[in-house]
Amino acid sequence: QVQLVESGGDLVQAGGSLRLSCVASGRIFAINAMRWYRQAPGKQRELVAGITSDGRTDYVDFVKGRFAISRDNAKNTAYLQMNSLKPEDTATYYCNADVFIDRSISGRYWGQGTQVTVSS
Repeated sequence: QVQLVESGGDLVQAGGSLRLSCVASGRIFAINAMRWYRQAPGKQRELVAGITSDGRTDYVDFVKGRFAISRDNAKNTAYLQMNSLKPEDTATYYCNADVFIDRSISGRYWGQGTQVTVSS
């Protein structure tokens, strides 16, 4: 079994910064892509950023230049550095990862989410 646990969400003023962490544990042979999503109340969950196993990144337009996704493969951990936060960034942020539990068996896993609230 694989678990993803996010942390780092908090209440922060507009213009501030937070760094979210996502730690994967359990039966892990390898982790391919890791992603961050977010979901505000009453809104559809949306992709924020993704990173491949070799460190290539991509971002949606509304966070480009402000957010940075990274990972530490030795720690099975992904990060989301969020700068210049805006009230519209307020959401529950979820970690998502494609995990191989052995050489040929993989699945997509979600964390429980961490709350980010940005005040104006």
